[in-house]
Amino acid sequence: QVQLVESGGGLVQAGGSLRLSCAASGRTLSSLTMAWFRQAPGKEREFVSAISRTGASTSYADAVKGRFTISRDNAKNTVYLQMNSLEPEDTAVYYCAGHPRLWSSNNYDYWGQGTQVTVSS
Repeated sequence: QVQLVESGGGLVQAGGSLRLSCAASGRTLSSLTMAWFRQAPGKEREFVSAISRTGASTSYADAVKGRFTISRDNAKNTVYLQMNSLEPEDTAVYYCAGHPRLWSSNNYDYWGQGTQVTVSS
């Protein structure tokens, strides 16, 4: 059983930065493609960013491209999301997710409980 635990959320002013972490247990992180999703109040969950098992490939939603950076440290079983130039529109619960299939798959099997990010204007 894979467990994912997010941390690093909080309240920040517009233009500020936060770094989210996702710690994995129950399975070696290097076997998982990992991603971040977010869900704002009243909206559907949306994709933010993904990273391949080795970190060689990454992808980003257009809304965060150039501001957010996903990375991973397989030795520490941890995935990160560095968020810079935050905007009020980034306010959401951020979820870490993973799956053991190839990079091209968009079906995520494992989910964390989420961490709240609030950006004030």
